[in-house]
Amino acid sequence: MSKINARNTHRTLAYLYVGLIISFSISGIMLNHRENWKPSRYVSSVKEVSISPIQKDSVNDQFIEAFTKTQGIQDRFRRFRIEKNELRISYEKNDVEIDMATGKGTIETYKKTPLISQVITLHQDTSKWWIYYSDVFALAMLTIAITGMFIQKGNYSFKKHGWKLALVGIIFPLLFLFLLS
Repeated sequence: MSKINARNTHRTLAYLYVGLIISFSISGIMLNHRENWKPSRYVSSVKEVSISPIQKDSVNDQFIEAFTKTQGIQDRFRRFRIEKNELRISYEKNDVEIDMATGKGTIETYKKTPLISQVITLHQDTSKWWIYYSDVFALAMLTIAITGMFIQKGNYSFKKHGWKLALVGIIFPLLFLFLLS
């Protein structure tokens, strides 16, 4: 591949995909840290709840349905779980946490974080048409990486200098794979 063709291909694909590269980079960072915070949503209100103490064996679908109706929650139910004597109910836009011994808890209502929630959805989308677009994007990223190796000549060329950095870039994620498995 000639230097001019590599440069033109590299530049054209980089310009074409700059928006997706930026959005995937930002949403990827956010998704990496989703255990610490919920980047796609924020708490818009918190309501204190006080009900009768709850027996663990009484928590079932009927209990959740009655609680939802009593509290006036008009949201799509997702799941519930009991963790260390705490009932957690998850809805699409609300999370409930109740201490089962005291019956006291909170209902947190969430709203989507503008732009960030859409970018994260884009990053996680698995619909058929998006998978094909993502495949084309992946091939473009490979092309950008490969053509980038042929752009520079001289002391900083891939052959003289870049291969060392590329080797580190390959070894580093492999170390994580081996250490984590």
